[in-house]
Amino acid sequence: MNNTLVKGLCLLEALARRGAPMGVSELAIAVAMPKSGVHRLLQALVEERYVEQSGSGRYRVAIKLWEVASAALPGFDLRRHAVAVMSALADATGESVHLSVLDERHVVYVHKLEAENSVRAYSQIGGRVPAHCVATGKAMLAYKAPNWLAAMAAELTPATANTIVDAQAFIAQMARIRAQGFASNHGEWRVGVSGLAAPVFGAAGTVIGAIGVSGPTAQLAGAHQERLAAQVMEASQTLSMTPGTVPPHALLLSVTNHWSDVAQTGETTEYDELSAAAV
Repeated sequence: MNNTLVKGLCLLEALARRGAPMGVSELAIAVAMPKSGVHRLLQALVEERYVEQSGSGRYRVAIKLWEVASAALPGFDLRRHAVAVMSALADATGESVHLSVLDERHVVYVHKLEAENSVRAYSQIGGRVPAHCVATGKAMLAYKAPNWLAAMAAELTPATANTIVDAQAFIAQMARIRAQGFASNHGEWRVGVSGLAAPVFGAAGTVIGAIGVSGPTAQLAGAHQERLAAQVMEASQTLSMTPGTVPPHALLLSVTNHWSDVAQTGETTEYDELSAAAV
């Protein structure tokens, strides 16, 4: 029964990540399962209204997945406690603000507030990017155990020419982040987009997330960058001291990964799609 449940969840995750209808054969390849087994699980998911079948016979996640995920949001303490702090940071800096958590070696965006300016920052709540390429990811990675960081440092891959992939340089950067209290990204995920972030600590003193700002590289430089770094660290300290803040639930991380695919519509500019990944 447990194995069946895991396989069903794998199907849901594959459908949600694709963001488009998939056929049985395509799904079977994606999850490395026999077509017959995939078909049986899909029928069960359709009956429970987590999946729906289109007129072409292909399958996609249904609105019930969004309903269940939305119902869980009020219990997500980190996100709930961060809203006021994020609003204050957005008002103080005029930049886009993001709250992230770490899932293995990737950042997952938990919440966002977009800057009200001519260049709009867009990110998908639940979306993920390689942690070593963005500021919020670095802010959390810096507090991992040395052996864990060493293993990661040996497998870094570049997203741009600016991405730090040299193992020694990466380890040195992690030490600097711990010493200064904040992390930065200068076009390491997307050229022309930068970010600053600081870790959020839970009651036990462990890192449970990161809060940061992002924007065009030309705006996040010099004295302005220094001011932003101080403001980001102040925000992270405030959130770290918020009573009731607890580590995010692992199950919720999996569910949120592609929630907003269901609910969000509309087109974005090229910058819109890139800028949030700086933090």
